[in-house]
Amino acid sequence: MDSLAAPGHAATHAVTNQPPPLAPYDASDDPALLEGLRREGADWAEEGLRRLGLRAGSAEAQEWADQANRYEPVLRTHDRYGNRVDEVDFHPSWHHLMRTAVAEGLAGTPWAEDRTGAHVARTAGGLVWGHTDAGHGCPTSMTYAAIPALRKEPELAKVYEPLLTGREYEPELRVPTEKRGLLAGMGMTEKQGGSDVRTNTTTATPTAESGMYTLRGHKWFTSAPMCDVFLVLAQAPGGLSCFLVPRVLPDGSRNTFRIQRLKDKLGNRSNASSEPEFDGTVAWLVGPEGQGVKTIIEMVNCTRLDCVMMSATLMRRTLVEAGHHARHRSAFGARLIDQPLMRNVLADLALESEAATTLTLRLAGAADRAVRGDAGEQAFRRIATAVGKYWVTKRGPAFTAEALECLGGNGYVEDSGMPRHYREAPLLSIWEGSGNVNALDVLRALRRDPDTAQALFGELALAQGADARLDAAVARLKAQLATASEAAARRLVEHMALTLQASLLVRHAPPAVADAFCATRLGGDWGHAFGTLPDAADVAAILGRALPGAN
Repeated sequence: MDSLAAPGHAATHAVTNQPPPLAPYDASDDPALLEGLRREGADWAEEGLRRLGLRAGSAEAQEWADQANRYEPVLRTHDRYGNRVDEVDFHPSWHHLMRTAVAEGLAGTPWAEDRTGAHVARTAGGLVWGHTDAGHGCPTSMTYAAIPALRKEPELAKVYEPLLTGREYEPELRVPTEKRGLLAGMGMTEKQGGSDVRTNTTTATPTAESGMYTLRGHKWFTSAPMCDVFLVLAQAPGGLSCFLVPRVLPDGSRNTFRIQRLKDKLGNRSNASSEPEFDGTVAWLVGPEGQGVKTIIEMVNCTRLDCVMMSATLMRRTLVEAGHHARHRSAFGARLIDQPLMRNVLADLALESEAATTLTLRLAGAADRAVRGDAGEQAFRRIATAVGKYWVTKRGPAFTAEALECLGGNGYVEDSGMPRHYREAPLLSIWEGSGNVNALDVLRALRRDPDTAQALFGELALAQGADARLDAAVARLKAQLATASEAAARRLVEHMALTLQASLLVRHAPPAVADAFCATRLGGDWGHAFGTLPDAADVAAILGRALPGAN
């Protein structure tokens, strides 16, 4: 009688026709990313970006991302003795991710760097490090965005800004000024209003000390509750105002920050989102009373840019995964990457990804130059960031679903990582204003500040005459603006986004990429799903650029 086969060597369990693990890989290996980095003034950061790309694509960092999402944050309201502590415990992998992100300058660091392209370098770093986990990008984004708002109160900025712009990650709750680095969160929305923050019911009562108030109310979505300080909106005697709320007070006592629960979310599960209750919570006024929305508007521009960046990152990450699978798996006698219809799908996704990445870096360049006082770039940033936030984040869910489908059933299981990316994608369209909010914000910008339209069309004019389809799209856009209505706001902003992306690709991308994008997104030679590029598209050139080794 034959002996039994040793465990793990059964003939029926031989694994064939499955791709090897993607990791390790270089997350910065993207021509659109590297070219945009140089073009927008941050070429000095390329060496560091490439180093970060190798780290992001390492097996270790990818394992951190998986574990941070599998072992979700846990709320601990009381200690063993019954004392209220309101702390959230994270898996060690979360802290590894956070420590790297902060050390690489992906939080508040650019505000302390007096060199051209600092904000571009940070955005490019997010496009690369985001190949790990999206959830920990929330506290780094809020920390980055908090600084321009905090500068409305110079005395507070003097104390906190040096710590918010540092590269040290210290997660323990302690007196802020006794730490080497801080993180900032935000508490804007409430259950009865959501994006309509003017309906907030949290109240702020002045104390005898100038600038100090006590808050009472309940916030609805406050992410990263273990941050050191929070910017919060509340109703002061003079109207809706912005306040700084530390978790730990200067005397070492815990500020009242009662976490009622953590949200059970669709995605973004590595990151804790909470409902804190304020009751006698000590806070300091940031900016004048009644100017809360005006104080945080610069913060919103920053976080909206990060929404665009994170969506572009998810696109690139899932495209790389889909391309890797297609190169190593065969069906019906040929590798998937060699089959014409799969090549069409991947090339179409590559066009969308490059357009998103290129626009993201252009917006980052505008932010960098706006900070330095460029009025034209300030106007362009004001409208283009909202346009990009609307469109790129809207494309994310459809894109990630199509990339997942490239893996077939293999993409539908958690081990592939694709379900996590798919669940993450809708968040970026909701966070910092859903589609309607952003579309209407574009209309308001056009009506209140004519310089924004001038800046947008000035940008589009840089590609004038290079492509007839683009010229025609610009003409249609001007006609649409003349009759723009709220009901048609989404249609208008979509056309703005596609025209802007096309103009950037016509100027900066290879002809094969620009031509296919203009033919499909502007010229109408396209279907209603990815993978419907016309026969005239140079699929080989597109894939050769986006997925080296695909041909």
